[in-house]
Amino acid sequence: MSGREADSRFAWSHHAKILVIEDDAAISDVVCSTLCGAGFCCIPAYSGTEARLLLDQKDVFDLVICDLMLPGIPGEEVVSLIRTKSAVPILVTSAKAQVVDRVALLHMGADDYLVKPFDLDELVARVEALIRRSMRPVGVLGESAAPKLASSSNSTSLTANSSAPSQTYGKWKLYEDARKLEAAGTPVKLTRTEFDIVAALMRRPSKVFTKRELYREVWHEDAAVEEKAINTHVSNIRTKLKGTGTESYIETVWGIGFKLAELEKLEELSELEQ
Repeated sequence: MSGREADSRFAWSHHAKILVIEDDAAISDVVCSTLCGAGFCCIPAYSGTEARLLLDQKDVFDLVICDLMLPGIPGEEVVSLIRTKSAVPILVTSAKAQVVDRVALLHMGADDYLVKPFDLDELVARVEALIRRSMRPVGVLGESAAPKLASSSNSTSLTANSSAPSQTYGKWKLYEDARKLEAAGTPVKLTRTEFDIVAALMRRPSKVFTKRELYREVWHEDAAVEEKAINTHVSNIRTKLKGTGTESYIETVWGIGFKLAELEKLEELSELEQ
């Protein structure tokens, strides 16, 4: 890594505060020391109950690393609790290696998943990727405008005085600066990953994205990705859009990936259904 690349990484990483929820003290110490060595600030929690107390305090976090097998409140419940409050990135760590377990956690709102035992270099790379795409520079690297986990500042409502949307498509309005989506006049609460997928599709509405291309657009790096992970995120988006009449806006192109459906075809189908 060049000196310039190291300085650039430190510029955004040294602002990031990570909550590490892990009941095994030895693992927690290794994870925290490794991430602190990479320039992050780590706060350990050794149970789901302790994690909830920290999450309820005024401290804000840029990332949460959460084990599943926790005393007190189980990890799955912690993930769900976080998602009711914030879009902060969540990296789940667990010995559960089955695809069905990972898919279930993605459905709950986790952004990424590492199977124990994991390589520490891979842990740092995953953390960097999640935080890098969650932080939007303002003037210099590291000044983050991303929503953080704080009990008093996580409203998802859009008011009549909101600035003009950066992207529109049919009944969708995307506010990239505020990281909000409005569908048929209704605010839709998306996780960070879900929002980035919608934003990528709306920026190029006529393009058919392969799952690997969509990964690259969202994570801003080329990496192997399980197709089921992208499928799960898209499924979650469609579920959240139900009730707005726009859940069919994302079209599956079988054998390839996803694209935005043509509005003319959607209008024709709507007329036929009526």
